[in-house]
Amino acid sequence: MKGTSKKDLASLTLLGAGRGGKKAKPCAKLEVFPNRHRRAYIVELETSEFTCLCPATGQPDFATIKISYAPREKIVESKSLKCYLWSFRNKGCFHEHLTNMILDDLVSALDPVWCRVVGNFNVRGGIGIRVTAQFGSNPCEDK
Repeated sequence: MKGTSKKDLASLTLLGAGRGGKKAKPCAKLEVFPNRHRRAYIVELETSEFTCLCPATGQPDFATIKISYAPREKIVESKSLKCYLWSFRNKGCFHEHLTNMILDDLVSALDPVWCRVVGNFNVRGGIGIRVTAQFGSNPCEDK
């Protein structure tokens, strides 16, 4: 069985933060652990608690961010992803740029077969914005 080993945990510094008096903080670092499976499969992560700021007004923007990817050698550790997404809370950035930045950072950290990031931003001023950015081709999609 190809399960999680203690060696997989060695490089993870954010997992477990919050216990023993150490508080979790926003962090732009994405941590990874090894993929033990060579078959094609999809990992999906989603949060409806994403916040950032409008770069012009400084007003808060809220979004649901959905990340889907087919791993190659690495898998993103979810606590580091949470802290990474949290790091945008006080940053001003257009939704289109932000969604593509998240995709670029994930591709850089993971070198996935395929990755898609969807930012579904709440309606503000009467307009909702949904941005989809993609890298590669989904190996699990019917052609």
